[in-house]
Formats: sequence, C-alpha cells, structure tokens
Amino acid sequence: MTDPWWKGAAVYQIYPRSFADANGDGVGDLRGITAHLDHVASLGVDAIWISPFYTSPMRDFGYDVADYCDVDPTFGTLADFDALVARAHALGLKVITDQVWSHTSDQHAWFRQSRQRRDGDRHDWYVWADAKQDGSPPNNWQSVFGGPAWTWDARRQQYYLHTFLREQPQLNVRNPAVQEALLAVGRFWLERGVDGFRLDAINHAMGSAALTDNPPAPPSNRPRTRSFDFQLKQHSQDQPDMLPFVERIRALTDEYPDRFTVAEIGGEESDWVRKDYTAPRRLDTAYGFDFLYAEQLTPALVRAALAQWPGAAGEGWPSWAFENHDAPRAVSRWALPEHRDAFARAKMVLLAGLRGNIFLYQGEELGLTQVAVPFELLQDPEAIANWPLTLSRDGARTPMPWQAEGAGHGFTAGTPWLPFGADHGALAVDAQEADAGSLLHWTRRLLALRRAHAALRVGTIAFVDLGPGVVAFERASGDERLLCVVNLTPEPRALALPDGVTLVASGVSGASFEGYGALLALRAPAEAAAGPAPGWGDEEAPVASSTTAPADAGAQLGDAPASRMPPATGLRPTPEHAGGEGRETSSTTAPADAGAELGGVSASRVPLATGLRRSPGWSELGGRSSPLAQNVVDADPTAGTGADATADATALAAPRA
Repeated sequence: MTDPWWKGAAVYQIYPRSFADANGDGVGDLRGITAHLDHVASLGVDAIWISPFYTSPMRDFGYDVADYCDVDPTFGTLADFDALVARAHALGLKVITDQVWSHTSDQHAWFRQSRQRRDGDRHDWYVWADAKQDGSPPNNWQSVFGGPAWTWDARRQQYYLHTFLREQPQLNVRNPAVQEALLAVGRFWLERGVDGFRLDAINHAMGSAALTDNPPAPPSNRPRTRSFDFQLKQHSQDQPDMLPFVERIRALTDEYPDRFTVAEIGGEESDWVRKDYTAPRRLDTAYGFDFLYAEQLTPALVRAALAQWPGAAGEGWPSWAFENHDAPRAVSRWALPEHRDAFARAKMVLLAGLRGNIFLYQGEELGLTQVAVPFELLQDPEAIANWPLTLSRDGARTPMPWQAEGAGHGFTAGTPWLPFGADHGALAVDAQEADAGSLLHWTRRLLALRRAHAALRVGTIAFVDLGPGVVAFERASGDERLLCVVNLTPEPRALALPDGVTLVASGVSGASFEGYGALLALRAPAEAAAGPAPGWGDEEAPVASSTTAPADAGAQLGDAPASRMPPATGLRPTPEHAGGEGRETSSTTAPADAGAELGGVSASRVPLATGLRRSPGWSELGGRSSPLAQNVVDADPTAGTGADATADATALAAPRA
C-alpha cells in the first residue's frame, strides 16, 4: 500500500496579491499565477496553496469574504481560476485553496440579511448577543486585532462577535444551516477540480455556547501589544463542540478521490488541538505557529516541536512552516545580515529534513528578506491600528521579484501595491536562475532529494546529540537511513560524525562545520557501518563544502553513486506521485543500534543553542533580541527616540494567533 500523495508533501504558498500581476494594475492576479506556474513546478513541490481570491471588500485582503463562490475582479474570473487549475494539473501540481469558514465580510449577503432584525432571514447565522445591563459587551472576549471582540449593531439592538476585524463578523457554526451552507461552498470548489483545502483559523470558528468570560493570562515577561494578549482563550476558541463539524468536512472531501485537508491551528497551547483536529476521520494534517513567530531557531525549539508528533497509533500527521503571509521572513528574524546567505541554506536543509509536510512561502526559495514598509505605505489594518508595537504583516507580503532590473521587477508594469525591498532585485528569480550557486538551485536540489528518498518524505525521526547549537536527526524508512545535521549558530563547529555518504552539504569540510553549515547524508546500513565511508571525514576526500554541485555530484559528494542523486531541476515523474515506496512502520524510534551509534540522547539532555550574536541596533525585550528591530524603527516616521521606542518596536505579534 502506497502513501497518499500529500503525506510528506512539499506545498508552496502563493499570496495572490503579490505573486505576479498580469494586467498591470500593481496587484497580482490569477492569470499572473498561471503564467508563472512553471517556476513553481521546477522547484519540485507537490502542491500549491493559494490564499483567498474570493469576492471581498479587502479590509483584510481577502480573508473577509463577501462571496465564497466567485472570484474578486481584482484577481480575475472563475474562468481564470479554471485555467489555473488546468495548467497546474498539467504540470503535476495539486491545487489547495484557502477556506475561511469562521467568519465572513460584513458585506456578505448572509450578514446583511442577518443584521436586519432578530427574526428575519438568517437571523441566527452569526453570533449575536444582548448587551449587559449597563450596555457593555456580552463578555470580555478580545479581538485578535485588538480591542473588544464585539461590535454594537443598532438595527438589531445587539452585539455581534468578531474574532478579527469588526468587518469580519463571526459565523454561528453551531447552526446546522450554516454548516450546510459551508459544506456547499466546499463542494462547489471540489467540483471545479481543487485538490483540497487549507482551513483558515478553523479552531476560532466556535466559542462556548454560554459565552463564558475568558480568564486572565498569568504574568509573563513576553510583551503584550494587544488586549487579546491579556487573556487565556479557554472559552473563545478550541471548543470540542467543533469536532463533529470537522468530521463532516472530512466526510465531504472523502467523496472525492485523493483530496487533502490542512488546518491552521493557532494558540499558545495548540498541540492537543492539532491532535484533536487530525484524529481518525477528521482532517489530514494541521500546522501551528511553532516556528512562525519564534524569535530564535534553536535545537531545543526543533526538538520540542517535533516531539509533539512521535508517530503514536492513531496520531495525525504534522505540517511545518517557517514563513507565511502573516509571519516575518525567517532569514530576517533568525539571522544577522552578514549571515543570511549561509543561514538560508541551512534553514532549507532543516525544512527539507523534517518529518511531516513542509510549506514554503513564495520567495522563500529566493531568501527574500523582511521589508520595512514605511508607515505611510502600510496596508495591513492590524499594523496600522497597533503601530509601532506590532510588526507589519506587509513586510512579508511584498511583491515577488521575477527580474533583477526594472521598477516593477517583472511583477508588474504598473505601480506595485507594496514596495519591494531594497535588496530584492539582487535576489530576483532571473538573477538566481543564472547563478548555479544560488539559493534557488539549492532549494530545488533539496526538494528533489526529499522526493527521491522515502526516509525524508515519510520516514521516522530520531534526534542525535552532536553538541551545543547543532540540531541533528536521523530519518529512516525500511533499510534507508538519512542523517540531517545543521549548525544553527554563526560559530564553527567540529563534529564527530558517524559513517555515511554526503548527498548535499553547505559550509562543511570533512567534520568541520562553518557557521550555519549543514548537510544531508545517506547512512550506511547498520550491519555495514564498521568505519567511515569514503569522503565522509577522510582528509583525502573531504565532503564538498560548496553550496551546489553539478549533475554528477553523487560521485563527488562522498562517492555516492550518481544515479542516487535526483536531478537538480525538473517536474515530478508523474502527476500522481505517491511519495515513495517506503511506508513508516513505527513511531520516531530509529533502527535499534542507531541511538548508540549516533550518540542519541533524550530531548531533556539537549544543550541549548548559543543563539544569535547581538549587533548594534538590536534591542532587548524580556531577555530576547530580534534582528528585525532596527528595520522596524527606521521605518517609523512617528517613532520616538531612545531605548523605549526601540524596545517597543521589537514586539513580534501573531495577528492570527
């Protein structure tokens, strides 16, 4: 039995406004996406996830839906969408669409009807409640974007709930009629050929029926930039009453072959929620914010995140992302400018090696940096409302640079809706295509390895202790074992490596790892592992330290057979690629002798990473520092001076937590 196509898949997220503009109005569109799908397919990903393109007043740029079953004119037409799906399928790419089912726009026909009167059409399709005796909101729930989660409506003489913007009223998903309407939306898109859904903020879709107050959050040294941060969300999200509807969503997608569902699950303690949402007969996978808002990438963080999914019987399947349209660019968040090139390669090695599905955000394959968008050019309503205390999401939503030259960098013939980063032209697709040593080619190489090796795609994972600041783990499937080693510090490391054959390496020579050096290696079978393999730590045949390799790199990188190395570019072998012949047969345990051979230890014994070095302009906040701080302050035309202003600007809030 083969695994489903999505298990271990690499998914590429496209934010339509910023991917490619075909009509020159400065905003990306569906025809622009279709015109650039060859680039996406050449990366070696399995699917694309497209952020909302539905009819919307764009108060939250598409996450406020006014018509679930049509395309906003900004992005094109339903015919354009059908053409996109056809082209993607011809290239062997699956198409995942965003479904925003916890709330709509206040311009949706459902809400317009619901707000007319208390006994009118769809009067109970949204969460309405009477004011308290003193006229205050029904409870103390707070909006993710700041302020009370309730807005008074004079027509009904009631408050309506909105977890996000006031223009995003909360659907009453407890109502069976609402559930039927949402399932009909899903069926509409499944009939048009989509291969699955990403369910936005799905654990926010249902609060407690009693509208019980949330308790206050305990004291913390973390910054609280929004009123939302002062509460534990015990009653406003993560309700078990939601799970029967989750099962109905799964039943719908099961009516169509090979469909896929992934939930976005936010929250401070989302582990058990993700497990509930991905239990048998529920969703295929879920991702949380383990990495998306982390201020440092450390071995302890990686271990803690992966340890949540040990592969127990009946357990769901995890998904991981380092970047997305809501989160700051990882290369800016986790590395200083002088280390970003090396770090970007190491980060990609780590992502390619993780057990679970992996998500790449558009431009991540280029190493795009976070853009410090000036206040006067901000579009993000959350950032405008909380300036400068939260980092704008706009900085990760800037347009994709396709060409190094020209004002529009191949994204548009007009004026882009957000500015490009000053360094984004040098990182453009055409510039990196012409450079065999670029991060773009490196990414293709790693994704090709992930597709070629069942151990990377669906295998078990066992962590290895190789010293401070280094994350290392073994992936195994059947007789195949691969080792991933990443130095997560800018300092060099000399490591005692086990035997094996290097498949790819960056910043590695023999057993010496430069700052942010990383490798993937094929381990020798346990019974043959009596000594080092040629090229592993042998001074006469050192492991390649360059970031790319020619087509016959298998022979040059540790004398592995060239045939074992997948091509650096190209599409997947068939549109129905099943993800390798291997199938995981156990939890995260590696072969019996691997722990001793690799020096495996329990997660509790892992030494912490040394962390990033500070530089002038970094700021302290609760004992942590962020390389984004200086850019944020510089971009603020109204910011004060001095340490207080700088410290305030470092807060990295998660607006869709």
